[in-house]
Amino acid sequence: MARRDLKSVKYASYASVAVACILIIVKFFAWQVTGALSLQASLIDSLLDGLASLLNMFAIRQAHRPPDAEHRFGHGKIEAIGALAQSIFIFGSASWLLYEAGNRFIHPESLEKAEVGLWIMVFSIVLTLALVLYQKHVFKRTNSIAIHADSIHYQSDLFINMSVIIALLGSTFQGMTLLDPLIGTGIAAYILYTAWKVAAQSFDILIDREFSQEERQKIIQLVLSHPQVLGYHDLRTRSSGTQKFIQIHLEMDGSLTLKAAHKVSLEVILKVQQAFPHTEVLIHEDPSGEVDEHP
Repeated sequence: MARRDLKSVKYASYASVAVACILIIVKFFAWQVTGALSLQASLIDSLLDGLASLLNMFAIRQAHRPPDAEHRFGHGKIEAIGALAQSIFIFGSASWLLYEAGNRFIHPESLEKAEVGLWIMVFSIVLTLALVLYQKHVFKRTNSIAIHADSIHYQSDLFINMSVIIALLGSTFQGMTLLDPLIGTGIAAYILYTAWKVAAQSFDILIDREFSQEERQKIIQLVLSHPQVLGYHDLRTRSSGTQKFIQIHLEMDGSLTLKAAHKVSLEVILKVQQAFPHTEVLIHEDPSGEVDEHP
């Protein structure tokens, strides 16, 4: 990853931690004042976001260390490990919220000073939206899974914060006391869904899952677009954090000199890397008609 992109990823992780700390403070105050379960749910979510963001910041610092003698492919998978740990935190928070929501259904409680909670949630939405937009910008440029995982959490926070506003308005001004635990339950369900998505994506990276079928097809089209490439086989792909790896065997005219075949390979590599940034491409040349298949 380029130095500029690496700085962007690090700055995004710092911004995430700072925003999480601010949200924890203001939501804790709002929950203490109002006693709203939906606010408690949002607070717990922000607490876990803070822990996850701290873990993210550590994982990003470790993941972007350059390759060394014992880690020739770099340390990129540390990002996926960090994201997987985040999903575990998120699952725990959702389970607690479901338990609390069940108690509140059985023993409904009226809310106090809901206007304080409303103003704090509006502030939370503005601050969270600014962070999400920044994270999206960084992810688009760097393809960092850690930043993407963090962004998903904060995107869910936007919906959570808006749901809390609805709960506060309904419970206070319409006398709908069950609306607060109902929305708390909905938030918990959404958090569980988020945890599953993050865990699945992280697990795919850790087990070296292949690129999507669309991406593989794009690679094949790029390779075969070169006039001196007669065929291909043994295409293998995987990801490690922001770094991607592509291996492929090219079939070319057996009469080509080694220098000419090498030139073709370099041209194919450049074409693939232009379409897939932050990718290491490894090519093996085979004479057409004498393909040595590998398992």
